[in-house]
Amino acid sequence: MDLLLRLLDFVTSDMDLFLTLLGFRISFYGAIIANGFVMAMIARPFFRMGMSLFLALLRLVGVYTIVQERQAIVYVLFGNVIGVFSEPGLHFLWQKLGFRALFVHWLGKRYEVDLRLDQQYLRSQPVNSEEGAPMGVGLWYEMYISDPVAYIFRNTDPRGSLAANVGNSTVRCLSNLPLGSMMVNRHKMSRTVRQEVSEKSREWGYKLGSCYIRKVHFRDQNMIRQIQNKVVNRLREVTSAILQEGANQVSVITNTAEKEAAIDFGKASAIRPNIVGQMLGSISKDPDVCGALFEILEINRTVSNKIPLHILPRGIQLAMPQPLEYSMTDTDPDTVAAVLQNVKNRMGRGN
Repeated sequence: MDLLLRLLDFVTSDMDLFLTLLGFRISFYGAIIANGFVMAMIARPFFRMGMSLFLALLRLVGVYTIVQERQAIVYVLFGNVIGVFSEPGLHFLWQKLGFRALFVHWLGKRYEVDLRLDQQYLRSQPVNSEEGAPMGVGLWYEMYISDPVAYIFRNTDPRGSLAANVGNSTVRCLSNLPLGSMMVNRHKMSRTVRQEVSEKSREWGYKLGSCYIRKVHFRDQNMIRQIQNKVVNRLREVTSAILQEGANQVSVITNTAEKEAAIDFGKASAIRPNIVGQMLGSISKDPDVCGALFEILEINRTVSNKIPLHILPRGIQLAMPQPLEYSMTDTDPDTVAAVLQNVKNRMGRGN
């Protein structure tokens, strides 16, 4: 038992020693790693600066160059073009220029040319129509550099020369055109101007893209006001003519309708007595129907004319005028009936 306890004490003391040595080593290597990290953080800006200086020195001695997208680099040495780089990417000058790459940055020139698509708009180019009207043409066109060497050495101001060439071609090609064609056929005029300018623009290193005439307008304000007055007067004349034509057609239609209606009314007036006579003749064949008809007509006429109706009690004598040839002194019922029948007959003949 004592031996076992001694063995455990020995193992425990060795374990403490082992852990102490392990902790010392870990702290030692950790300190080394931490110091290395700190040194790396401190040396990082200096490393970047050193790499930048090294790459700049390599570029200065003509080892390499970098070409961006839509860019061209032209190298000139002693007045001669020794290299043109238009492909984007990394280019080693010693491989393409040879020993001249060492001197091109010291004794030569380096031109950077932008090959991106560019646009320009020319406002109110003066053009006269066939009728002599002063017109203005607005032209929009696209261009980009197709030959960097010609762009640099053929013309000192290629952009201004191209704009002047486009303006002169517009005036030369579109002058003396009919006014109606100038206001309508813009696509045809645009193609004409583009064909005229393209050949000359290639000599200056430019390539003309789309060319489009966006606006055709009058330049003289007095002429614009005169044209507006003419248009307004013409619209008034057309409106008056349309109104007059409509009134004439309405009059013709109305007169024709009145004429036909008068003819039909005349025919009806001529036919009416015959029709009425035939109907009355057929009605008079039946005394009961004839009496009822005239009684209805009498009542209708009395009601429509609003004739006052006086109801007299029995036994009142009526004084009738002489043309009736009857005396009302006699109150015999047969005599009164005869008088009323005579009155009905007269009223019937009056109708």
